[in-house]
Amino acid sequence: MERKLAVKDEILLSVQQPARYIGGEVHAVMKDKEKVNVRFAMCFPDVYEIGMSHLGIQILYDMFNRREDIWCERVYSPWTDMDRVMRAHQIPLFALESQDPIKEFDFLGITIQYEMCYTNILQVLDLAQIPLLATERTLEHPFVIGGGPCAYNPEPLADYFDLFYIGEGETQYFALMDLYIKWKQKKEPRETFLKQAAQIPGIYVPSLYDVTYQEDGTIASMRPNCQEAPERVTKQVVMDVTDTFYPKKPVVPFLKATQDRVVLEIQRGCIRGCRFCQAGMLYRPTRERDLSMLKEYALAMLANTGYEEISLSSLSSSDYSKLGELVTFLIEECGKKGINISLPSLRIDAFSLDVMGKVQDIKKSSLTFAPEAGSQRLRDVINKGLTEEVILDGARQAFVGGWNRVKLYFMLGLPTETEEDMRQIAWLAEKIAERYYDVPKEQRHGKCQIVVSTSFFVPKPFTPFQWARMCTKEEFLHRAYVVNHEIKEQKNKKSIKYNWHEADVTVLEGILARGDRRVGKAILKAYERGCLFDSWSECFQHQLWLEAFEECGLDLAFYTTRERKEDEIFPWDFIEIGVSKKFLLREWKRAQKGEVTPNCKSACAGCGAAVFKGGVCIEHQN
Repeated sequence: MERKLAVKDEILLSVQQPARYIGGEVHAVMKDKEKVNVRFAMCFPDVYEIGMSHLGIQILYDMFNRREDIWCERVYSPWTDMDRVMRAHQIPLFALESQDPIKEFDFLGITIQYEMCYTNILQVLDLAQIPLLATERTLEHPFVIGGGPCAYNPEPLADYFDLFYIGEGETQYFALMDLYIKWKQKKEPRETFLKQAAQIPGIYVPSLYDVTYQEDGTIASMRPNCQEAPERVTKQVVMDVTDTFYPKKPVVPFLKATQDRVVLEIQRGCIRGCRFCQAGMLYRPTRERDLSMLKEYALAMLANTGYEEISLSSLSSSDYSKLGELVTFLIEECGKKGINISLPSLRIDAFSLDVMGKVQDIKKSSLTFAPEAGSQRLRDVINKGLTEEVILDGARQAFVGGWNRVKLYFMLGLPTETEEDMRQIAWLAEKIAERYYDVPKEQRHGKCQIVVSTSFFVPKPFTPFQWARMCTKEEFLHRAYVVNHEIKEQKNKKSIKYNWHEADVTVLEGILARGDRRVGKAILKAYERGCLFDSWSECFQHQLWLEAFEECGLDLAFYTTRERKEDEIFPWDFIEIGVSKKFLLREWKRAQKGEVTPNCKSACAGCGAAVFKGGVCIEHQN
C-alpha cells in the first residue's frame, strides 16, 4: 500500500527538519486500518527528536502493536514553523505511520513527562481539531488519556483529559482496550465508557469527581460524584519486570535524537530515598530485570538498529546487583564491534570508577557527580547519604584514572538552606580541583575542568518535601549570586565554570507541579496568548504567563512560597502510590532535624511500598 503524506512536498521543504513529519522509519509499524478495532495515537508533546528518545513510549508502542486488533502510531508537537503552516493551511495534526488525522482515531494517549509541556498538550489538541475541553467532546472525537510522571498530579490538566492512567502502562492498558471494543459495538454514550473505565484499577476520570475549597483556598474535599468512581485511585506496577514487554526492534529515528542510542532499562525504582526526588518515591519498590534477559535484549536491539552506543538506564545503576557481570558481557560483545557503552546515574565509588574505566574512552568523557548540596548538614537534610570524604576520594581516584573533566550538580533553595550551605558549593568544587593538582604533574591529563551546575529546587508531589515552601525568583537569584561570587574567590577559579538555571521557569514549574484544578484555566489563557514550547528558553514568555495568572485571579504565592500545614489536603491525595503520606510526613520531620534514613537494602523504613508484595521489599526480608 502506498503511503500518501499528509503534507505536500513544497510545505515540507519550507520548514526546518521535514523528516520530523514523514514517518516511514525503520521498524515503524504499518497495519491495515480496516483490520484493527482500535487506533491509538501515542503522543509526546514536544519536538520529534526529544519524543523519539522517550523509553516509555517505545515500550507501549511495542506492546500495543503486538496485538493484531490495535494499531498504535506516533505523534509529536510540530515545531513553531510547522505549527504556523498547519494553521494557515488548516492541515489537521496527523499520525506519522498512516499520515491520517488524529481526530479520526479512537484514543489520543499523551505522555506528560514534565510540567513545561502543558501548553504543548493544548497545541496538540488544537491542531488535531479536537475540542480542548473534555466536556465538549462528542462520539465523533477520540478519548484523550494522559500518563507519565506528571499524571501523579493530574489536577491542573483535569479539564482537558477524559482519563488518566496512573502508573506503569504494561498492566491495565489491554483491559481498557477490551472494554472500549465492547463499548464501541454497543454504541453507548461517551459517559458510559468513562464510568466503566473508572472501575479499572489505575484509571482516573476527572469528570467523575467534584472538588470543594475552604475559605483560605485550600481543598476541603474531593469526592466521586457517581458510584462507579472509586474514592482512591491506585498506581499500577509491573512486579515482574523480566517477563514483560520490551522492544527488541525500537523505531530508529531519521534525525539525531537526544538519546541517539539503544536504551536498556536494567531496573525500575530506587533504593535511596532522597527527599527531594519524586521518581525515587513514585517508582517504588525497586525491581531488577534478570541478567539473561538483559543480555539477550542488548544484542537483539544492537543488531536490529545499527546503533553504535548502548546506555544502561535506571535511577541508580550502581545499585543493580549484577552490574559487574552485565558490563563485562557488554565489553566483550561490544568491544569487538566498536560499540560504546554509556553508564548514567552511577555513584562515584571504586567499583563504579573501575567499571567506567573499562568502558569509557577517557579522552572524550567527563565524570558526573550529583552531591545536590554543598555542605554535609544539607546533604543529611535531603538524605543524600553521601559524605564529603566519599566525594573527594571518588574525585581523586578518577583523576588518577585519567579523567580531567568533572561535572557537579547541585540544587539551590532546598529546605533549611543557609548562606553557609551555598558557599560550601564553591568550596567543594575548590577541594575537588585541589585533588587534581595533588596528582603528580606527569600523571595528569591536561588542565582540570570542573563545571558546577545548579538548578533551583521545586517541591514535588509525593516527596517528603511536598510540604516545603518554595523560594521566590529573587531568593533563587540571590542564591546563584552567592555561589557565583564565592567561586570567583577560589584559588583555582580558572578551573571552575559555573552555570545556573532560569528562575522564572522554575517558579512556573512549581505552580504547575503542585497546582489544583483552578490552575488549568491559567494554562489555557497562557496558551491563547501564545505560550508554547515553554521548556525551550528561546520560546519561553514569562510575561504572558503572569498575565494569564492575573486574568484568572490566581495568587502565585499560594502555590509556591506558602507554608503548608501537616494536615492539608493536597490535590493529589486521592492517588495511592504505595508510599504512605504518614511515611512522607515522618521523613519531612526527620529532614528538619537533619536525620538520615538508611536505603531500602540496608533497612526497611516502612514506607508502605511493601503492599505490592515484591521487589526489594520482599528480597530484603530474606
